[in-house]
Amino acid sequence: MIGVTYQQAHKYERGLNRISAGRLFEIAQVLGVTVSWFFDGLATEVEPQEMSSRQRMCLELARNFALIDNEKHQEALSQMARALAAQSQSEAVVAETREEADLPEAAEAH
Repeated sequence: MIGVTYQQAHKYERGLNRISAGRLFEIAQVLGVTVSWFFDGLATEVEPQEMSSRQRMCLELARNFALIDNEKHQEALSQMARALAAQSQSEAVVAETREEADLPEAAEAH
């Protein structure tokens, strides 16, 4: 009824393909509804959420990284980030291990 194959209609239904504005209009006509019917219940105004300083920093880092033309420099920066992350993770594990080791001693003292 909308002029597409079963396979294409199935892709629309599953969200695998986008529906063009013209096709959406045709679907609305076949169903006897207005195009706006498909958008009923969607929020019309989305309040922007405040970004945390960490989110702002991550966004700035991604933007700056994308501006680096030299692939070797990008790779070096990526390796440095991996090394710093690994170091932070190992320090966290050491701190956690120390806390666990201190627990029995604290229990015996009481």
